[in-house]
Amino acid sequence: MKAKIVITPKKAVLDPQGKTVQTALEHMGFTGLSGVHVGKYLEIELTGSDVEAARKQIDEACHKILSNPVIEDYRFEIV
Repeated sequence: MKAKIVITPKKAVLDPQGKTVQTALEHMGFTGLSGVHVGKYLEIELTGSDVEAARKQIDEACHKILSNPVIEDYRFEIV
């Protein structure tokens, strides 16, 4: 099994890196862009076959270690 995790800044949090990317894209001629956010993507290989146990473990890891729940949201899927 594999966990695919996406961590992004919360919508209400200032994202200076996302704003910098948006500005750079606009300067390069890309138009119609707004709300650019830069986040993190992780893939974690999991051993075992208990999907529910893996889901609980990944959720706990995301909440305690991989993200900052005050300023970041996360979502994941087990495949």
